[in-house]
Amino acid sequence: MDGTTIFLPVTLSAAAAAALINLWLAIRIGQLRGSTSIVHGDDAGGPLTRRMRAQLNFVENTGFVLILIAAIELAGKGGQWLAIVAAVYMLGRIAHGIGMDGETATLPRKIGTVVTLLTLLGLAIAATLVALRVI
Repeated sequence: MDGTTIFLPVTLSAAAAAALINLWLAIRIGQLRGSTSIVHGDDAGGPLTRRMRAQLNFVENTGFVLILIAAIELAGKGGQWLAIVAAVYMLGRIAHGIGMDGETATLPRKIGTVVTLLTLLGLAIAATLVALRVI
């Protein structure tokens, strides 16, 4: 590899975006902790709990997405389609984080959930097809 080649560019970009989204989610929790004076724990299902769950849900799913993106890219089957999938996933996770501020299942939360589930399913199928040498 020469100095001009970027190794796993989609994975690197997706991981950087994920780190920034996780930071944003953490800051939102900290802001709410500061305004409510809840230093430890949660607020028994209130706004703080919802923001904490938004971040945890992000962490629960994003690791699998990043691993699948990296594996597909390492297998040489990535490209622009994979970058688009990663970008849509990250946008979905932002929508989910915003949507979790509502007391009910808001449209952004629903969009984020559907995008997450479809991304996981699609990447799992793609990785399986790559492993079976179908694609």
